[in-house]
Amino acid sequence: MRNATLRQLKVFEAVARLRSFSRAAEELHLTQPAVSTQVRKLQEHAGLPLFEQLGKKIHLTPAGAQMLESSREIIQKFQEAEEAMAHFRGVSGGRLNVSVISAGDYFFPRLLVDFAQRHADVSFNFGVVNREELLTRLKDNQTDLAVMVRPPDDLDTNAEAFAPHPYVIVAPPGHALARTRRITVNRIAREPFVVREQGSDTWNSMAQGFGPQLASVNVAMEIRSTETIKQAVMAGMGISFLSAHTVSRELQAGSLVVLDVQGFPLMLNWYVVHRRTKRLPPVAQAFKAFLLKDGAKLIEQALGTKPVRKAR
Repeated sequence: MRNATLRQLKVFEAVARLRSFSRAAEELHLTQPAVSTQVRKLQEHAGLPLFEQLGKKIHLTPAGAQMLESSREIIQKFQEAEEAMAHFRGVSGGRLNVSVISAGDYFFPRLLVDFAQRHADVSFNFGVVNREELLTRLKDNQTDLAVMVRPPDDLDTNAEAFAPHPYVIVAPPGHALARTRRITVNRIAREPFVVREQGSDTWNSMAQGFGPQLASVNVAMEIRSTETIKQAVMAGMGISFLSAHTVSRELQAGSLVVLDVQGFPLMLNWYVVHRRTKRLPPVAQAFKAFLLKDGAKLIEQALGTKPVRKAR
């Protein structure tokens, strides 16, 4: 094993965690053959197979399970060394590791650009992922900061709200209820809904917004992509419950409208989250302070919208 490289260990860890060569390649921004090559070289160094394939799925061998544990320990030590050096460098020249749920994809790059303009030579390791992957990154110490709507209850984290995050019910402008005021939840629940998958932050927010009446919602279609949902709604396939931040441009263009439903918008918050025991490098500390001070204002500027007020 003396000739194994950190790159090989990182590639192997990604494949083992995701149980997929293709998904690991996507996460690491590599080609699938490059991922396979790195894993093959590591297996040659180990002298033992690390994976076995049963049907279409890959599984760790006993040697692979041990290799995964050792790889994570080694990667963690390198991360700790990088963090220690970052403390000596300060904010300038630091590397910010931050991950955000998919709804943040609509404004978060703008925040990173603004932060970089204030702090010279900062680099970014930035990921947009679903809630499940975000929680995994927090748990496995793969990100310094996580930006999300619903902080986890089963991890010892520090979570601070920095901006409002409204959720609305949207429809095409020609929808029969587009001009109706004070629509009841019982009435809107009969309309066909195109929704995000169960377990996503959007679905969990929808469950919170509808409460016990969620069971009566007419779910016509479940789609994992917010962009596809918007296209489906604009095409007339149904209505949807979405983050107002993800539909700001369509609302401005008039291709979608917000329905006036009693109890909505649902007003939640964006949170910046990190493990409570995490020793944040200076660049992460500076970015957290930046979000708490200016995040709400910059999100509003990035989306070109005014804050949505809670329904009365």
